[in-house]
Amino acid sequence: MNAPSDPINYSVADRDLKYYIFDWDDNILHMPTRIHIEKRTEDGSWAPHAVSTAAFSVIRSDTSNYRPPGGDWENAFVEFRDFDDDDQNVFLRDTRAAIDRVLRGESPVAPSLTRFKRALIEGRIFGIVTARGHNPHIIRAAVEYFIDTALTPDERAQMLRNLRGYMRTFAPQDHADSDAEVLSYYLDLNKYHGVMSSHFKDLMRGKRGTTMQKTEEGKQFAIHEFVEHVLRIARERGLTGPISVGFSDDDVSNARAVEDYIRQELARQFPAIKFVVYYTSDPETPSGRKVVVQGQLTLDLKDA
Repeated sequence: MNAPSDPINYSVADRDLKYYIFDWDDNILHMPTRIHIEKRTEDGSWAPHAVSTAAFSVIRSDTSNYRPPGGDWENAFVEFRDFDDDDQNVFLRDTRAAIDRVLRGESPVAPSLTRFKRALIEGRIFGIVTARGHNPHIIRAAVEYFIDTALTPDERAQMLRNLRGYMRTFAPQDHADSDAEVLSYYLDLNKYHGVMSSHFKDLMRGKRGTTMQKTEEGKQFAIHEFVEHVLRIARERGLTGPISVGFSDDDVSNARAVEDYIRQELARQFPAIKFVVYYTSDPETPSGRKVVVQGQLTLDLKDA
């Protein structure tokens, strides 16, 4: 039994194998990033209209009253792409603003923020899968900022104790002495996918030989790639025991597409894995409506 002051938590060796995949916007953080579309006015003309991702998920199918500027959706999602330098990158800027608003009590806590914090503190391997068009190093930098600011000093110390425990137990050949080296080692293990980025499109084309038609397809591919990633790590390090993979998304269409994909494809390909899907858009279940898919078994649970 480790005392809290011990720098290494060896008891992590007895933990179950839980891995997580998180959507970002309105799931981990309520971001100030806006989608720039046009809205039909009462006289039939079109006017510029900026909306949040949450609002867009509701109105995006209403093509009679909303359209992209110039008929090109890339114009609508200009703030969701990497067009600027890293220090001024809009995703990093908006992540800083979103976290600062939560810390000042000016913004409600997004449904998966607490679950994401817990995954970080426990040192769980995770994936960020978002419909944004940012490259992996940008998303990783946002996660590192989250760790530096959203975790308390005690939570960060607990995370480092757990990470050192995992490394010492399952990867003794990998050396990382300083806190910065341990954190960097951990962040390297995780996946950061902006499915509309050129990096992700090239990855999908290289592995499947196909191009993505819808963001739902990109998220499905990213989830499959993450499952293979964690299974490969488990095999290389001799990890045994029940495995579960959780996915959370506030967009009902995305979450439903992922649930269907898990039931029809992943649950058959990986029958030993328990998959959990959290629909985090339901105001009556703030932390997400929970659906468990394992083999051919599906359970719809009210609490998360």
